[in-house]
Amino acid sequence: MKTSRLIFLPLLVAASLPLPLCAAEPLYKNDFESAEVGKMPSEMMVMAGAFEVKQDKDGKYLELPGEPLDTFGLLFGPSVKDDVSASARFFGTKKGRKFPTFGVSLNGVNGYRLQVSAAKGALEFYKGDEAKLSVPFTWTADAWTTLRITVRKSGVGWVVEGKAWAAGSPEPEKPLITLEEKTEPNAGRAGIWGMPFANTPIRFDDLLIEAAK
Repeated sequence: MKTSRLIFLPLLVAASLPLPLCAAEPLYKNDFESAEVGKMPSEMMVMAGAFEVKQDKDGKYLELPGEPLDTFGLLFGPSVKDDVSASARFFGTKKGRKFPTFGVSLNGVNGYRLQVSAAKGALEFYKGDEAKLSVPFTWTADAWTTLRITVRKSGVGWVVEGKAWAAGSPEPEKPLITLEEKTEPNAGRAGIWGMPFANTPIRFDDLLIEAAK
C-alpha cells in the first residue's frame, strides 16, 4: 500500500503542473509555393505594379519588374491595428550608382512603412508619404534582406519598431529603429512596396503577419 501511494503522488503532482503553451499560429503566411506561376494570389490587393509569381531553382517568389520607375505596392492579410508585426524578404540588385528601395508596412496604405532606401544608406519609417525617422543602414546587394515592422500599444501611446537583416545573419535582438507616436493607428492590411530605381526587378517572399512578441 505504501509503494502504491509513492507512485501515485508524483503522478498527481505532474498532473497539477500547467501544460506548456503552444506557439500562436500566424495571422497570415505566404511563401508562394502553392501559387500559380505567372499569376497573382487572389487574396492580395495590388495598389500599383505588374507583380507576378515566378520560380527559379530555389522555389517560387513574387517579382516586380524593373520598369517603369515609380512606387508600387500591394496589400495582404487581415486588417489589423496594433500589437502585431509584419515581415517579408526582399531581393534587389544595384546597377552602377542606382539602387532599389523597398519596404513592408502595417495599418493600410496610409499606415506605417519600414523602408530600406539603399541609395541613401538608410533604414526609414514613413507614415503614408510622410518621412518620420531615418537611421544609417548598409544594404547588401544581390542577397535576400528581411524586414520586420511591429506596431504595439505602450502606455498612453504606441511604439513602432523596425528590424532589417541580410540572409545568413541572425535577426537583431533589439530594433534598429524605433518611433514613438501618440496618435492611435488605423486598422488596415499589411503591405509590401518596391521602387525599382536601379531598373532591375525586385523580388518578394515569405510574407508573414503575427502577434507582436
